[in-house]
Amino acid sequence: MFSFFKRTPKTGKNAPVFSFVGTDIHNHLLPGIDDGSPNPETSIVLVEGLQELGFGSFVCTPHVLGSVHPNTPESISKAKETLTAALAAAGHSIELHASAEYMTDYEFNDIIEAAQLVPMPGDYVLIEMSYAIESPNLREVIFSLQTKGYRPILAHPERYPYLFSRFSQYEEIVDAGADLQINLLSLQGYYGKPIQKVAEKLIAQNLISWVGTDMHHTRHLDALRQLANNAKALSWIDKIKDLKNPSLLQATH
Repeated sequence: MFSFFKRTPKTGKNAPVFSFVGTDIHNHLLPGIDDGSPNPETSIVLVEGLQELGFGSFVCTPHVLGSVHPNTPESISKAKETLTAALAAAGHSIELHASAEYMTDYEFNDIIEAAQLVPMPGDYVLIEMSYAIESPNLREVIFSLQTKGYRPILAHPERYPYLFSRFSQYEEIVDAGADLQINLLSLQGYYGKPIQKVAEKLIAQNLISWVGTDMHHTRHLDALRQLANNAKALSWIDKIKDLKNPSLLQATH
């Protein structure tokens, strides 16, 4: 178990308090392909800010969502090449990987069957549901991914209000074979107090394996800087028993 307070003694607005995380596995840094960064210049600002906070590497996860964000392995690869070149031109040498955040709709079943997935290192696949309605095929998706050798991670489970009154469903999702990833900003109430309380409860019940920034824009970056000085919120991260972020890229080195 890591210790935020033992491993990151520095203080200050931009102290590298998140260095223990190592890799941010959930963000929208790739430019121009979803509702995240609109261009390489913005992406560089966000990456630089995250580095100042201690993040050392990134798995970029643009949305794949029907006709809204119809990303493909080709569009994701092209955006990664664009960002990699822009970072290099700005003098940055950063470990950058590309994957995606997949909506668990029925179109996603077709993507799985067509072998059009872009997994993370370690064959992890980040999936999400709508905030408004539960995906009826969630367990089918988890099973399908597993049968093809993938390891599903459900993004920001604390942000699905329809699960709040059925908390046992979280444990059932984990038992079905999916890890859970919370957004760091949930721990300081960025998305609202009910979401913060659910995030804390998920940690308290040892159901969280991953954290992510879900970075979309500079407002998120500003909020993360505030979180870096919020000892009470950060203390919850210290309670995550088996955080997997630090070991994600070890096998690739």
